[in-house]
Amino acid sequence: MIIEKFVSRSEGCWKSMRSAHSLAFRQFEDVLSEIKIECLAVDDAIVTEYLEKVSIDSSSIVSPFKMSWEADSDWEPEDPSEVSSGSCILIPIPDTDTTGILLRSVGYAEAESATSSYLFLEDDTFILNTTYGQSVAEERIWFISENVRCRSSVLRTSSGAGVLQTSFASEIRRISSD
Repeated sequence: MIIEKFVSRSEGCWKSMRSAHSLAFRQFEDVLSEIKIECLAVDDAIVTEYLEKVSIDSSSIVSPFKMSWEADSDWEPEDPSEVSSGSCILIPIPDTDTTGILLRSVGYAEAESATSSYLFLEDDTFILNTTYGQSVAEERIWFISENVRCRSSVLRTSSGAGVLQTSFASEIRRISSD
């Protein structure tokens, strides 16, 4: 698979059910989320603004997209009824048909911008590796069918020696009744 096809297949609204095991807090967590993935034009203002911020030329990018989410967790240390939400832009820069980097305005594991490396396996599984200040994340996303996909992640210490958290999510695309 190439990144353009992956982004195109991911576009839409998804209902996600994620289970996570936080080894650091010795806690299991169930999270229900609404995820929206929108394709953006290469010359979209938010894409151009982010590229200027990180000093990247737009000629090397393909298929930028915006991801927004609202999540309801059964374990929130502050307020169990609180819903967390956010959004980020993601900008792929391919090296080859199956590898490249992904610029993220907000990371998965830490709330900071990040540059991830990606690759596609022969079975079209998308693997994303990100090194943050305090941790290293590996995410895997694969499609079961056109409207069902799975996502798993492993979050390790920055040295890679210890596992902090693992998670698995099944995601179902919301289909319009039109």
